[in-house]
Amino acid sequence: MKNRLVYMIVTVMLCTVLLAGCGKSIDFRGSGKDNSLSSQGPYSGTSVGVCIYQLSDNFMSLFCDELVNYLISQGFSKDNIIVYGSSNDQAVQLSQVEELISRKVDVLIVNPVNSSVAASITELAVLGGIPLVYINREPGAEEESYWEQYDLDVTYVGCDARQSGIYQGELLLDMGQDVLDINKDGKIQYYMIEGAPENIDAGYRTMYSLSTLQNAGLEMDCLLDEVGNWDMTTANLITAKGIAEGRIPEVVIANNDAMAIGAINAFLAAGYMPGRDVFVVGVDALPTALEKVSQGQMLGTVFNDYISQSHNAADAAIRYLNSEKNEHYIGCEYIKVDASNADNIYSIVSAASAGAAK
Repeated sequence: MKNRLVYMIVTVMLCTVLLAGCGKSIDFRGSGKDNSLSSQGPYSGTSVGVCIYQLSDNFMSLFCDELVNYLISQGFSKDNIIVYGSSNDQAVQLSQVEELISRKVDVLIVNPVNSSVAASITELAVLGGIPLVYINREPGAEEESYWEQYDLDVTYVGCDARQSGIYQGELLLDMGQDVLDINKDGKIQYYMIEGAPENIDAGYRTMYSLSTLQNAGLEMDCLLDEVGNWDMTTANLITAKGIAEGRIPEVVIANNDAMAIGAINAFLAAGYMPGRDVFVVGVDALPTALEKVSQGQMLGTVFNDYISQSHNAADAAIRYLNSEKNEHYIGCEYIKVDASNADNIYSIVSAASAGAAK
């Protein structure tokens, strides 16, 4: 504990310097404390600081919009919800957390850039006396045990990424080896497009999707395994390069839908028909991905329920504000999505998006 506090003090000093001199662009919404008489909600004078690893990420944009919308519905003033996008940069995110603490926000909700930055963010929040809710990207078992050991007002809200990987494997298994083995060589040639290094979710999705297939007796032949950084364009370039080199897979497993869609677009551009010539699975259930599942271009996805997760995160923050405790891990369930339920999930997501737009 003592060593971590010493480290944290050094981090605070570093973040102050970064905040003063950082030239990177920062996404920002909200203006901070609002003491105007027009704010009538029960939490109208309470400020919430939100840090999202990258607001241009399709999924986290949906998550953030739903989070803000739900907080407002619970009585927070929109002007007191301060949202930063961290440009996928650890140093930028640390400086933003320090900035929010200096502005004396009442609670922090953070989607960390990576798992390794969580220890520093936790220390900043604890020293500042501000409760902290992590979302979407799990900090890791060691960090979570630290919260529990010292009974800190810190929690994580999210799903177990291992389940999403298992569901990806099951979506493929449901097709049967005879269908997946397009070239009939007894093996399944595949691409694996991973999210990001040091990301627990990416690691679990990669590991468990593949092990689910192997444990069912399928012989898997990896033609390509590269990091797409959760990005559609990057995944498109990775896939196009593999196709151009003659490495033609039967299956593409992407750690999220944005990368799955990027891969699908590369196959279409090369004259292949996804859903017939190659089977693609993702995670998140983005609206565009759900459309492609319904159209048959994408075999399936896994609904990463940002609606319930964002609501649970806000509810956890409210409990802290009311001097109540939370469990240090607040879990949720993924939902496996294929052509049989894609339209239903699409309706749920569309309704949430319509509500957030009001």
